[in-house]
Amino acid sequence: MLVADNIARLEERIQKACDRAGRKRGDIVIMGVSKFIPLEKIEEAYDAGLRCFGESRVKEAADKFNVFLESHKDARLHLIGSLQRNKAKNAVLLFDCVQSLDRDELILELSKHSCKLLEPLEVMLEFHTGEETKSGYENIDVLLKAAEMVLSCENLKLVGLMTMAPFTNETDLIRSSFRQLVKARKELEKRFPSKENWACLSMGMSNDFEIAIEEGSNLLRIGSAIFKDE
Repeated sequence: MLVADNIARLEERIQKACDRAGRKRGDIVIMGVSKFIPLEKIEEAYDAGLRCFGESRVKEAADKFNVFLESHKDARLHLIGSLQRNKAKNAVLLFDCVQSLDRDELILELSKHSCKLLEPLEVMLEFHTGEETKSGYENIDVLLKAAEMVLSCENLKLVGLMTMAPFTNETDLIRSSFRQLVKARKELEKRFPSKENWACLSMGMSNDFEIAIEEGSNLLRIGSAIFKDE
C-alpha cells in the first residue's frame, strides 16, 4: 500500500467525521508521526501533500530531518515525545514546536536555549487526561501555573494543549479524555484570554482520531494510518 493511498483513505475518514461533527475539513491539520519511519516514506507523505511531521526522539529526528528541512522549506517538525533537559539545546534548533512540554524545569530549559532564535519557539502544554503510562501536567491548577510561566518567557510562544487518550476500545473513556482537554482550554482562556495561545488542541491518533475530531481536535497525530504497508 502506497503512503499516498493511505493518506487518501485517511482523508475520506476525516471528512466523514467532520460531516458528523458539523466541522470544516480545512480547520484540521494532519501530522504524520514519522518516528521509526524511513526518510523515503516521509518523502512520499510530503509528495502526497503532508507538511507537518512529528518525532519523539531528538537524535533520530536530526538524522532524518536536518537535510530534509533544508530542501522542503514549507515542512514543519514537531517534537511529540518526552524531552530530556540535556537534549533541549539541540531540540530548539531543530523543531518548530515542542508539544510535549510537561514540567516546569523544561520550560526554563527551553526558554534559556531559545534566546538566540529569530522567532520564539512554539510550545504546547501536555495535559495528563487518562493514559497511565504517559506524562503531562496532572491537574488544572499546575497547568495554570505552567501556562503563566510560559507566558512570562519571551523566547517561548504558547500555541495550545496536547493530550493522549487511554489506549482502549471503550469510546466513553476516550471521549472523556478529550473533553478534559477542551475543558482545560476553557479554564485557561478565562485566566489568560488570548485566543492565539490556545488555538491548537493536539489530540487524536490513528486509533481514535475520529472521536477527537468530534470533540474538537484541530491537530491529529497520525502514524500507522499513514505509514502502514497493508
